[in-house]
Order: sequence, then C-alpha cells, then structure tokens
Amino acid sequence: MDLMEGVGESSSPPRSTSGGGYGGSFSNYDVRNDVYNRLIESRHEEAISNPESFRELLDAHFNRLPPSYGLDVNMDRVEDVLVHQKLLALAKDPEKRPAYHIRFLENHCTRSDDGDEQQFMNIISVEKNFDADTRGDVPHKRFKDRDVDFEPCSKLEDLNLDVRKTSKGIEETYNTDNISRRQEAVPVPIHEVIFSTIDKPKLLSQLSALLSDIGLNIREAHVFSTTDGYSLDVFVVDGWPVQDTDGLLEAMGKSIARCEGSWSGSLHFHLATDKVSAAPTQSGEWEIDRRLLKLGERIASGSCGDLYHGVYLSQDVAVKVLRSEQLNDTQEEEFSQEVAILRKVQHRNVVHFIGACTESPHLCIVTEYMPGGSLYSYLHKNHNKLKLPQLLKFGIDVSRGMEYLHQNNIIHRDLKTANLLMDSHNVVKVADFGVARFQNQEGVMTAETGTYRWMAPEVINHQPYDQKADIFSFAIVLWELITAKVPYDTMTPLQAALGVRQGLRPDLPQDAHPKLLDLMKRCWETTPSNRPSFSEITVELEMLLQEVQETTDAANDS
Repeated sequence: MDLMEGVGESSSPPRSTSGGGYGGSFSNYDVRNDVYNRLIESRHEEAISNPESFRELLDAHFNRLPPSYGLDVNMDRVEDVLVHQKLLALAKDPEKRPAYHIRFLENHCTRSDDGDEQQFMNIISVEKNFDADTRGDVPHKRFKDRDVDFEPCSKLEDLNLDVRKTSKGIEETYNTDNISRRQEAVPVPIHEVIFSTIDKPKLLSQLSALLSDIGLNIREAHVFSTTDGYSLDVFVVDGWPVQDTDGLLEAMGKSIARCEGSWSGSLHFHLATDKVSAAPTQSGEWEIDRRLLKLGERIASGSCGDLYHGVYLSQDVAVKVLRSEQLNDTQEEEFSQEVAILRKVQHRNVVHFIGACTESPHLCIVTEYMPGGSLYSYLHKNHNKLKLPQLLKFGIDVSRGMEYLHQNNIIHRDLKTANLLMDSHNVVKVADFGVARFQNQEGVMTAETGTYRWMAPEVINHQPYDQKADIFSFAIVLWELITAKVPYDTMTPLQAALGVRQGLRPDLPQDAHPKLLDLMKRCWETTPSNRPSFSEITVELEMLLQEVQETTDAANDS
C-alpha cells in the first residue's frame, strides 16, 4: 500500500491511425446523438427494428463509460460502438473473459527521408473513472518533433505497455560502389485488438504482456473503465505479418489459454507466483490492545488504508489502518505477510515494529513515529538540495538498512524515497513493507510490484527477478538525493516505464561526484547480475564519505 505517493498521471491525445482513427471535438451528448442518427440513416438493423429501445441501450452504454469515451468515437465508423457494447455484454460471462475482437485496419508504410532510423513515440490514451480526491502533479508538456502530449491524470501506476520502433518496417539495402545506405519503406499491417473483462489492478499489464506474447507491438492504447467495474481496452498493434486475422485470432486464443488463473479473479501469469516462505502470523506479545491505541491526525492515505499519527502507552507511534469496508482475502494475506516480516527485522535503519491488531476487520500495524517525514517530502516538497556529506550519510543509512534486509532473505520491492523515513536526528530508515516478501529459492516473484519510476526493468518486463531489483531502485533513489528532482519528471509513470524497458535512465547530473555517478550507473545496469550488492554499496559510500571529510578537514586546516 503506497501511503506516501498517491500520484499517477497519463497522456490522453486523440487517436491518429488513419484506419482506426478516433478523435473529435464533440461533447458526449452530441456524440451519442450523432452515433444514433448515423446508425438510423444507414438502416442498421438493430437501430431501425426498435428505435426507442435502441436509443435507451445506446445511452446506457455511454453512461457506463467516462466522457472521454465519446470524444474517442470514430464518427466514420460508428458501428464500433455496437462492437464495444457486445464485448462488454460478453464480459459479464466469466467463461468468456476476456471477450475480444480483432480486425485489420490498414497497411502503414514508414520511411526515413534522411537515412536515419525513425522512431515514433506511442500515442497512448488511458481514461478511467477515479475517485475525486486523486490528483496529478506533472505539468502538461508538449515535446517538439513527437506528436504526443503528457497531461496530469489520476492514479495509473499499474500499467505496462510496450514501445517499439516503427523502423521495423524499414528495409535496409547497401550500394557496394559508394557504401551508401538507403532505406525503402515497406507496408506494415496494422490491426486493432479490443478486449473487455473485469477491471482489476494491473489488468493493462496483463493485456500488454498477452499481446507481446504473440509478437505484437502496441502503437496506441485507449483504455476505459465502466462505472460497474468492467474495462474496455482498445489497442492498435503491428507485428502480425499478414492482413488476415484468422491466424491472429487463433494465436490470441492460445496466448490467453497459457495464462494461469482466472480472468475474473487472479491476474497472474505463469511467472507471477509469490511463494511465501514465512510461517503464518500468530499473535503474541506484539498484539496491540486497541483500547490503548489513540489515533491522532491522518498523515497519508493509500488505496486500501490510511496512516495516522497516534499514541500507544504514552509513546508516539505511526498507525497504518486498513479500511474494513475494502478488506478482501488478498489484502488480509498481504497484511499477515507484512506483520510476519516486521516481526523478524530489527535494525537501526529499518523502521521499528511495535505491534499490530490482527482481529479482522480491525487490522492495523503500529510502528515507531518518524517525525522527520519521508525523504520524498524532504527533497521535493521542501526543495532541499543536499550537500555531499549529508547526501552520503542518507545513502549509507538506506544501504545499511537494505543490506540488513537482504541478509535476512527479504526483498523490499518498493524502495523509493516515499518509503524512506527520517527520525528526529535525520537518521533514515526503510519503511512500508506492504509488498515486501521473503525471497524464495527459485527467485520467482509477482511481476510489476512497486512504483514505476523506481522499478527495475526485469520487474516491468514480467521476468524472474531477485534482490537485485532493489539495487536498481536504490540507483534511482541515489539520483534523487543528488538532484533533488523527481525521476522522469517530464514523463508520466507509464511513459517512464516504457522507456526503462528500452534502456532509458535519468539524465546524469553534471555536478555530481564521479564516484557517485559510477556507482549509480552500475546499480541501474540492465543486467541484474552486473549490479553490486548492498554490502558493496555500503563500503563504497563509507569510503567516499571518509574521503570527502578528509578533504574538507584538510581544506579547513589550510
């Protein structure tokens, strides 16, 4: 549960592909009128057989979806709306989830006039129905030479799409006389794939991995959540070599069958299996008497709970309270796992566990109160630019805490500045073990756990991963400490994840110590085995701090 950073953003430009182009400047009311009138004029059987009933069903369809859906309707192909209606209806049957529809759109030719490889950023539109208190904090940006807008939107951390180069459709030939290269454009078949199923966290991740499984590259994605808990996901893809959709339909069916779990329940693929090695949590001396626990002000809110400043036995404490009305088996299991981990850890740089209330539905976790707040707030809300000695001390604190966790076979999986808290003496401690796990022997963990801006590429890519994923996250934390900036601050979390998958990293700060830069680059290596361990990181940072202090002392003496 992310209690410190409840911010997500997405981009929402109109669709541009000519064969399946969405977009327009209509209001939702005007669009549904136009859709209705065009279907009547075209003598569509469903529309003319019972116009009044048809209009009611059409209005009900638009009312289930966010207003942006109306803006995305292609008025040259209003029959799409009926396809969407049917898919959403099919999705109500658990045996038919995900309901899907595939069609060929066009052959798209790409050409590079200057001989260089051309790369286009995907145009991604994601629209959901969200609570009113969600917010976006990334300013609207327009990138020249890239037809894409990044706009603030609501919480969309659990997304995973692929970015590929359209130059896959460019054929290279060479002239041996002058050794010059020319590129010839070749047709690239473009298809549209539409899904509908139960709307769940990380659903878009599963769908994008499903498409990738059969070799499809996502060019555009338009995602909508209905008011009654279903999802309508429209993808424009390339990668299928022929126009004919029969083979693609067959491949899609096989890919869906390869997924473990129910599409109406678990969303885990065959790689996504957390085998928890912890023993079931049993209450003991750490069980909190709720009558002695006094809650004060709410410090932060997350997706399934709230964090409070409280008092327990005359001691200031932090209390994470799970919302009883949203409790389910998965959340109770994660709660038990978090308690099991906290019970086993005790270190100067790990937040101290005091106790927990384990009687459902009144579940809460009580830890020491950290008056200094999070490093995220310290850096970004207070705009504190750290001097090198303080920066190194913070880094050493984090590394020592993580080194201890790794030595105890624990992987944090959501290491970021929002989960690094400071006490009254500015000692940094690792906190929030909501998604932490004991490392199992196979090293197989659930994909896409954590927060995109800090997430390792192997986690985003649904590949097996281990504790080295925490090392990658530490590299991003180290970059934050150096720059006092939010990583990828001109991009949405989604776009940042897309970039990381292809090797994107934050820009190297120009004024940083070269040894810090070298360490940071080794920590965010794409290949996990090339990253150092926290034991090695701690030693390097301690040696650098000693070197800096000696240099400072020598300068002062002179």
